[in-house]
Amino acid sequence: MKFLKIILPLALLLPFAASSQCRSFTKKKCLPELEGYVQNDNFNSAVLIPGDEAELLLTFYANKEYRLLICGHPVLGDLDFEVLDTDEEVIFSNKDAQPERKNMFDFKVASTQQLIVRIRVPESSSSTTLIHEGCVSVMIGSKEG
Repeated sequence: MKFLKIILPLALLLPFAASSQCRSFTKKKCLPELEGYVQNDNFNSAVLIPGDEAELLLTFYANKEYRLLICGHPVLGDLDFEVLDTDEEVIFSNKDAQPERKNMFDFKVASTQQLIVRIRVPESSSSTTLIHEGCVSVMIGSKEG
């Protein structure tokens, strides 16, 4: 019973601590890469591990220029991401991007539409049993087009 009194509160507080760590990481490491763009008010982040995949459905408005920034903790390695339309046709894949632009996609939409952002964390090449987790943030900046 004593075990439950200690573990249960800890288990309930852990998600809040992870969210706080992601916010701090995002402000310090990711936000500067949106320079020249106005960050939207949404904060999209998750704590992921090697092999994880996440999808996010986002709305983009007509006649605006956007920067989509995928920012992950270095312990996760190089993240792969794609932008797809709602028919799941690939619009952009960072696999073909230049190394200095692997984490961002700048674009403009002619009409308001929803796009899917799919992020993959690479499998760990380490043979240790220790699994590292890290924050992955999806940030959107815009400017009038």
